[in-house]
Amino acid sequence: MPRFVDAILDRTPSWFLARLLLVSAYLLGGAVKLADWPGAVAEQAHFGMTPPAFWAALTVAVELLGAALILWGRLLWLGAGMLGVFTLLAAFTANPFWTMAGHERFMATNAFFEHLGLVGGFVLAALVDQARRRGA
Repeated sequence: MPRFVDAILDRTPSWFLARLLLVSAYLLGGAVKLADWPGAVAEQAHFGMTPPAFWAALTVAVELLGAALILWGRLLWLGAGMLGVFTLLAAFTANPFWTMAGHERFMATNAFFEHLGLVGGFVLAALVDQARRRGA
């Protein structure tokens, strides 16, 4: 590994910035849902979640609490698990590409696999945190 890359990756701000980038969509999503509660409830109803207000509240809680745990750096594994499971379930709920055709299928397939990539990112964040705590 080039020395300059090692120097960047070895810095504490880089570790925090990587975590912030990973959870940025969840921080924004939770804040937007709180700011537009009727929209958040309508979104859950659109996906067939009943009762929609319960699922909207749970979504906001998972997005904000999971992101906060990851950024805090304590119980990172829990925040990563929360957001990883949430993201996996959301991928199947919001992007059922196997039921679609044409351009709609293309877009949903892409979104589905982007969600899987995020799940992998949460697993990697937990693994990196574990290695850092073990001093590896």
